[in-house]
Amino acid sequence: MSTVNLPLSLLDLAQVGPGETVRDALAQSVELAKLADAGGYERLWYAEHHNMRAIASAAPAVLIARMGAETSRIRLGAGGVMLPNHSPLAIAEQFGTLAELYPGRIDLGLGRAPGGDQATFAALRRSPAASDAFPRDVVELQQYLRGIPTESGVVATPGAGTDVPLYILGSSLFGAQLAAYLGLPYAFASHFAPAALEQAIELYRNEFRPAQTATGLSEPYVIAAVGVIADDDPERAHDQLTITKRQRAKFLFGRGRDLTDDQLDELLDGPVGRQVDEMVRYAAVGTPEQVRRELSEFADFARADELMLAPMAYDREVWSGTARALAPAPAP
Repeated sequence: MSTVNLPLSLLDLAQVGPGETVRDALAQSVELAKLADAGGYERLWYAEHHNMRAIASAAPAVLIARMGAETSRIRLGAGGVMLPNHSPLAIAEQFGTLAELYPGRIDLGLGRAPGGDQATFAALRRSPAASDAFPRDVVELQQYLRGIPTESGVVATPGAGTDVPLYILGSSLFGAQLAAYLGLPYAFASHFAPAALEQAIELYRNEFRPAQTATGLSEPYVIAAVGVIADDDPERAHDQLTITKRQRAKFLFGRGRDLTDDQLDELLDGPVGRQVDEMVRYAAVGTPEQVRRELSEFADFARADELMLAPMAYDREVWSGTARALAPAPAP
């Protein structure tokens, strides 16, 4: 039972673990969705990533449609859709469809990063310059979802009138400023890019302008993401953190090499290790009681209204056990 006095949510990357297929990973995501629904989590989000063999969440809208059929109350959403990869109309239609299928349960988090590399951008038939249009695209997307006529006269069907709640995602001051200007909730990616957390939240709260719409925010709302590994055996939990660090070092700095654990540990002993340690600066690891205490302290530090937990363990038993142990309500 959680003792963190604010809403808790989950982020699922549909991680493909060692020895797993994509089908295996997606089956695990279905089970996590059921657990999250029964366990009282506020929302469950999926992040758009491309060209990453260990992550199977390239199509958040498809995952959300599947999980909606497996759950009954939890909010489901993208955390997020990388809007530069798509036209606002296409996203309005996708999430408008989801909102009609699962009314009152769909969120749409929006990111400005491409969620992939230059080759991925080319494969998506997009240009890196598309990121420059992000603020304009967010406003256009809002218009489609609200049913406000655009200059082109195009109406999103489904989509118009669904008013799917939008969230601006980010790890820098840009997203914080945009969310504040538009009067939207802001979700900070402190689970992997924590450097600007304090400055971004301060800027967002200080510059927030109430939204001039019936469904907009009247005051700021901050979601802070944090990595978590919880197990009754604290040594096991910290062993999983070590494995997570090795995998991040391999992914970010291994240059495609098949490195041994000893070689990865050598990497982690140098500058690479300092970068990886920075990425997990706000990870809460240990027994469930220790993790809950760390989450409560982090929530106060981040001035968060909600925490988005990102289970990091590669061991599936620890991964799902973490979500179960930290659930706001006992899961069956």
